[in-house]
Amino acid sequence: MSDVSEDSRSRLPDLQHGSKAVTISEIAAQAGVSTPTVSRVLNRRSDVAPQTRERVEQLLRAHGYRRRGLRSDERAGLIDLVFNDLDSPWAVEVIRGVEDAAHAAAVGTVVSAIHRRRSSARQWMENVRARASDGAILVTTALDPDLHDELRQLHVPAVVVDPAGLPDLDVPTIGASNWAGGLSATEHLTGLGHRRIAHISGRPGLWCSRARLDGYRAGIESIGLDVEPALVVQGDFNYTSGFTAGTRLLDLAEPPTAVFAASDEMALGVYEAVRRNGLRVPEDLSIVGFDDLPQARWGSPPLTTVRQPLAEMGMAAVRTVLRLLNGEQLESSKVELATEVVVRESTTAPLTSHA
Repeated sequence: MSDVSEDSRSRLPDLQHGSKAVTISEIAAQAGVSTPTVSRVLNRRSDVAPQTRERVEQLLRAHGYRRRGLRSDERAGLIDLVFNDLDSPWAVEVIRGVEDAAHAAAVGTVVSAIHRRRSSARQWMENVRARASDGAILVTTALDPDLHDELRQLHVPAVVVDPAGLPDLDVPTIGASNWAGGLSATEHLTGLGHRRIAHISGRPGLWCSRARLDGYRAGIESIGLDVEPALVVQGDFNYTSGFTAGTRLLDLAEPPTAVFAASDEMALGVYEAVRRNGLRVPEDLSIVGFDDLPQARWGSPPLTTVRQPLAEMGMAAVRTVLRLLNGEQLESSKVELATEVVVRESTTAPLTSHA
């Protein structure tokens, strides 16, 4: 006679492996236990031996089995936060926002870097299966369609922060108004009287890089000037590329009087190029950055920059994941938080007016 009633069978949690429905009896057979034992593990009953519980849970994790419609008290209480790289203060600001919002919601976070390698992304996916994470936040990346499908099959909602491109998947995104930020940075400089304004763009191929460059172009064209190709130099968001680009700009026969760099780190790299040329900021070259990282305030002089609400973006991503987990409807799948120019001491009117 079976030791599980028809009534209890009807209440057994629904399991999935990918898109294929599976039965508790299949799990029980692999674990060498009875079907009611698996049910007790799934329902977090205390009357299961620790070794047996661990064996069943390992099988569930290994095969990616998850129950549908988990109540809040049945979740793992974990959100995965994934970066391409973790070598920038920019990432620290996003982590800070994610941690603040997750802590307020009594949720833990797991931070990973995949270094733009498919093998690392695959390993991360296996880790998500193993720890049964409730949600995933991916930062400055394109969500691979295969990974997206796996996350969806596992009922793990995903949110992309600062998407690498225009997402073609049905995934919520959290970003900043990059175009408006690029425009306002340029308008700040033109308002001071600068006309020969250079731009150091960010990593090629990223949506934020293109949007900031387009905002710069709009700002130049709004005062009736054409963008001079020699004044647009490719960077890579880091200090070294800012220094290299700044050196190149200062070596021009007619160097710019101002530079808008697409990141604070690149802007600080330009500071060093100015110093090595025996010049001064802002007397010889006004500089505007983008991000408003803590070191922007520590520069000598403190850096005028476009504040990107990085911590707030991280907080918004956590709240979006939690809303998806709770089955709530989102007002919009694409959120852009406002940017603003923070004026400090690295910008002033040019010594020679071009007005």
